[in-house]
Amino acid sequence: MRFAKLGEALVRRRRIVGIVALLLVLVAGGLGADVASKLSSGGYEDASADSTKAKALVEERFGSGDPNVVLLVTAAEGTVDDPAVAAAGAEVTAELAATPGMADVTSYWALDGAAPLRADDASSALVLGRLTGTEDERSEAVADISESFNRDVGVATVSVGGLEEVYRQMGATIEEDLALAEAIALPVTLLLLVIVFRSVVSALLPLMVGVIAVIGTFFVLEVLAGFTLVSIFALNLTTALGLGLAIDYSLLVVSRYREERAAGHATASAVTRTVATAGRSVVFSGLTVAVSLGALLVFPLPFLRSFAYAGIPVVALAVLGSVIVLPAVLAMLGDRVDRLALPGRWGHPPVERQGRFWRRTALAVMRRPVPVIVVVVGFLLVLGAPFRHIAFGLSDDRVLPVEASSRQVSDHLRDHYGSNEAGAISVAAPEVAPTSVGAVDVYAARLSAVEGVARVDAFTGVYVAGTKVAPEPPLADRFASGGQGGTWLSVVPSVEPLSPEGEALVADVRSTPAPFDVVVGGPSAQLVDVKGGIADGLPLAIAIVVLATFVLLFFSFGSVLVPVKALLLNTLSLTATFGAMVWVFQDGNLADQLGFTATGALDVALPVLMFCIAFGLSMDYEVFLLSRIVEERHRTGDDRQAVAEGLARTGRIITAAAVLISVVFLAFATSSVSFIKLFGLGLTLAVIMDATVVRALLVPAFMAVAGKANWWAPAPLRRLYERAGLSEAAAEAALADIDLRDPATTGSGGSGGATVGPEDPSVPAADERQPVGP
Repeated sequence: MRFAKLGEALVRRRRIVGIVALLLVLVAGGLGADVASKLSSGGYEDASADSTKAKALVEERFGSGDPNVVLLVTAAEGTVDDPAVAAAGAEVTAELAATPGMADVTSYWALDGAAPLRADDASSALVLGRLTGTEDERSEAVADISESFNRDVGVATVSVGGLEEVYRQMGATIEEDLALAEAIALPVTLLLLVIVFRSVVSALLPLMVGVIAVIGTFFVLEVLAGFTLVSIFALNLTTALGLGLAIDYSLLVVSRYREERAAGHATASAVTRTVATAGRSVVFSGLTVAVSLGALLVFPLPFLRSFAYAGIPVVALAVLGSVIVLPAVLAMLGDRVDRLALPGRWGHPPVERQGRFWRRTALAVMRRPVPVIVVVVGFLLVLGAPFRHIAFGLSDDRVLPVEASSRQVSDHLRDHYGSNEAGAISVAAPEVAPTSVGAVDVYAARLSAVEGVARVDAFTGVYVAGTKVAPEPPLADRFASGGQGGTWLSVVPSVEPLSPEGEALVADVRSTPAPFDVVVGGPSAQLVDVKGGIADGLPLAIAIVVLATFVLLFFSFGSVLVPVKALLLNTLSLTATFGAMVWVFQDGNLADQLGFTATGALDVALPVLMFCIAFGLSMDYEVFLLSRIVEERHRTGDDRQAVAEGLARTGRIITAAAVLISVVFLAFATSSVSFIKLFGLGLTLAVIMDATVVRALLVPAFMAVAGKANWWAPAPLRRLYERAGLSEAAAEAALADIDLRDPATTGSGGSGGATVGPEDPSVPAADERQPVGP
């Protein structure tokens, strides 16, 4: 009854609702217009992890750290020891050292020919430096460095690489790719909206809801950015999810409104009935999506939490736009919602033809449910099989296209250098006394003997394979704290930092006995700590999603089995999706065709993010379908007919919604950055598979097998469900009450009735109705 009353209130106050919504969008748009400038390109570190503490300790107490900028100087002819090349290298070193924000600059030539900084064939050598400041400050600084130092100096060429340049190019490439993707997706989506909604006017309604959701969320993110770190990539989720959910919810609402008008209800009554039915489904659907995205808040990475900051408000605003603003607009438009309709067979089909394919599909599945379950589940299990050997890592330069300059520098270092200077492990010892030379000497020698270590630099010397090979390391002063006590050691690996070998090296370093307390940092340690933090938060996140989804579905449908079945089918569908992604992106199948480099691992944050988004959208479609099935069951009392009619009424809606949101996600797959490509393809596969294979085949099959048990709940839970007043029986009673006041069904004329209030003259009267379908 609550939703029916809301619908009546929206009809009465339709103009006020429209004006208030417009004003709020204008205010939010003005206040949130510069949101991008307030967001961060960082957020990939766990503030409580040892690796983050070690990095902060080395930077704050020692004013030092490992290099994050690498200049690769390649001789045009001869070797880097030729006088002309050496002079050019020394000049580049001095120039980099004079760059604002740059510290700890050294090079092959400044260290009198340090072998680790020269290529195996002596054709190139390195200049190393460390940019200071915040993540955003370093990103701006390295952009200037890249513009200044990527050049040809005659006797040699200089190329800029290192972690900061990799991250900068990664962000810049993603920004360019997503701008292009949105430029492609928006016109295609608009065209498809016109085809799906069958008229230009109605096709604009999802865009209206999308604007409300996106602009409102931009304002929310601007406010949140004043209190916590919010990733710049939250904007991309906002636009994609805002538009996608606006399409989903608007399609459901507009289709139901058309259906009510075609059934003979006046405009006011049709709007009220739409809010009482489709509006109810949208609210419960939105709650499930918001809960799924809210689970991201339990993870320690600000990058992941940022998607919850964006996802929760964009879902809430999409729901409010669809349940509050859209019905008010429909009440003002009346049948003008179908103006500029497509001609001929592209227009609205007669009611009797609507959903014919989906009705036949449901009936065919229910005649042979067990074979369908066996075949489809078997197919999904085969797709999901590669998920068993999923491996997690962090994104590095290899996510960039091979033509990216920082990627080329990193590839050259892998192929021609025996150590990874930019991937050094930092071992901070904050409590070591300056006089503990012997203890540091023993510990450094011990670390240098660990497999995978190229050398160890400490204030006591340089160590290789358990032996001190030099009495003083390069830039020895960087290991001193300036009187604050303590020291740190730089462990330079000979293995790829972001790899299983790099993880194993961190474990070995952390387990190596130390004569004093230490904390271990560096890229490899960050990988280990990020994986550990996500693994620690995953059980709680899954528990939140599962429990909250179960509760919401129970209060929506009053059944115990229906939520359990929905959770199992969604898990099966997502496992199949992740299995396919492992086969493609981790194992490298189709790498050449799709244009990416497989690294043998998936970015650890990406599957978590994809799970929360895909799970929420899957429940979106589940609620759409089950709401209509339950409604038809209450109307007819026939379980089999209810399933067939429910799929007939929603099959086209769900499929159209899935295709439309897939266009948005598929645009992401055009990115040249591999993990964005994975994100786009993975979500597209998840949405399409769920909307077709799962909803059209598995749901009818399982419901046919379960029969009456679908709607069972223990007596105490049943009473709780009924007392909550959210049951379909309560909704049916509200609809019956609306029918009694509907002039179109009582023959009294008009279109709103005394309870609803005076009808706006702009709304067509009952005798102007056109028989339109969903």
